[in-house]
Amino acid sequence: MADWAPIAKEYDPLKAGSIDGTDEEPHDRAIWRAMLARYVPNKGVTGDPHLTLFVARLNLQTTEEKLKEVFSRYGDIRKIRLVRDLVTGFSKGYAFIEYKEERALLKAHRDANRLVIDQHEIFVDFELERTLKGWIPRRLGGGFGGKKESGQLRFGGRDRPFRKPINLPNMKNDFYGEGSAEKRNWSREGTRDWRTRDRDHERSRDKRWPERERSWAWGESERERDSKEERSRGRERKDRDR
Repeated sequence: MADWAPIAKEYDPLKAGSIDGTDEEPHDRAIWRAMLARYVPNKGVTGDPHLTLFVARLNLQTTEEKLKEVFSRYGDIRKIRLVRDLVTGFSKGYAFIEYKEERALLKAHRDANRLVIDQHEIFVDFELERTLKGWIPRRLGGGFGGKKESGQLRFGGRDRPFRKPINLPNMKNDFYGEGSAEKRNWSREGTRDWRTRDRDHERSRDKRWPERERSWAWGESERERDSKEERSRGRERKDRDR
């Protein structure tokens, strides 16, 4: 727990897919893909990685000019690289923006996240490909993205930080077979008693059910039957007195 942090310090696909970073076995195909991947960062990328922002979830119609117009308000931009498909030339929905000063980088990282550009809420974070050891991109099963709450997804990033694990003490539970033998036998006998009571209750209910059906079929309630019985008893008393 001393080394635990809400943001990953070194990328591990298994920990990145865990809610609290403590999983030991993967239960997601993407995690297996990332663990088997042999990814090498692109050496052709230039620029200072510590002054570069990663901008994702862009509208496919957003251009470099639009990005420059929006992000230049935070400081002077040195370079903008909108990632495009090599064949079609269309945008892939993410870009890298390099600033000249660290102050502008931090300001954009703080204020531009979840900004709406061309009807799309964008995601802004620092570049991780060249700064985080062991980084695997999402196309190979890695990354920190993901919107589902269930399953083994991508945590430990800005969008979804790790949840702090809860260390519960080891408490013995007699019901599940722990503790002394006498207690285990007592718990089993207790469960048997409850089962027999439930069975007796069901049998008695099954016996009462036909009588209720008869009364419902005749259109008589229990109160009506009681009143009729009292009337018949009263008549018998009057006949005896006579």
